[in-house]
Amino acid sequence: MTDVISPADLGFFSTLAACGSLSSAARELGLTPAAVSKRLTLMEQRAGVTLVNRTTRRMLLTPEGEVYLERARRILDQIDELSEVLTSSRSTPKGLLRVNATLGFGRSHIGPAISRFLKCYPQVSVQLQLSVTPPPLSDDSFDVCIRFGEPPDLRVVARRLAANRRVLCASPAYLAAHGTPVTPHELTRHNCIGIRQGDEAYGVWRLTSERGANAKSEALRVNGNLTTNDGEIAVKWALDGHGILMRAEWDVKDYIADGRLVIVLPEYRTPGADIYAVYAQRHQLSTRVRAFVDFLSSELEKAGGT
Repeated sequence: MTDVISPADLGFFSTLAACGSLSSAARELGLTPAAVSKRLTLMEQRAGVTLVNRTTRRMLLTPEGEVYLERARRILDQIDELSEVLTSSRSTPKGLLRVNATLGFGRSHIGPAISRFLKCYPQVSVQLQLSVTPPPLSDDSFDVCIRFGEPPDLRVVARRLAANRRVLCASPAYLAAHGTPVTPHELTRHNCIGIRQGDEAYGVWRLTSERGANAKSEALRVNGNLTTNDGEIAVKWALDGHGILMRAEWDVKDYIADGRLVIVLPEYRTPGADIYAVYAQRHQLSTRVRAFVDFLSSELEKAGGT
């Protein structure tokens, strides 16, 4: 009797779903697209259901495919954890680690940190994906996600890696030409560089004065002639003197230190942007996840984040 689900199919389907297309999965697996399609078809025939809806450019999981993927990844994680226990390898991280981070911070900090991490733990394999919009917390495609701001979902583990804040800044040339705002409301008369990222309300800047019971918050609708979904480009526009920018301090602190950017309205606080490593509760026992998060915390501390 042919098994409905083959253990080898679990990893295959997890890779297929992560790649998002048959051709990408074929490159990842070292197979031809025809071989990947044939294997998927055989899986669906054994299961008696359609797992993937295929189009010419992409593939979408069916509801049955979503269930298959969720259970497959859970089983694969459990196998990895069991392997660590049985082989007494808890002190030696090994296996695949899937990491997600934002574009700018991922390029400047997470990518280099992963390079150093692998020199310490060569038995770990890392897949790093950078994205403009963080994946939803319910997405099981990654073992660790690096996020700005503490997620509200209590079903995940959120470990604070480094302190961070958002700051308003502009080049000295822009401020010399257009004046320096002294109240939040004056921002509405300035050219403000917009960034469309994540779920935050675009074009609305929130500023808070004072602290504790005396705190007063304002939500300002700002405007400008430059917008982007790439934080690095937005910083370059600010450096070129095009306007005022709200950006995480980690991304602009070097420019502030050398005077190329100046903090605007420093007495006002902006929404928190502390850096967190977010992962599912079941990954707390994973040696490679714990080792990576500990390593990243140490690296960011050395870089001046805490």
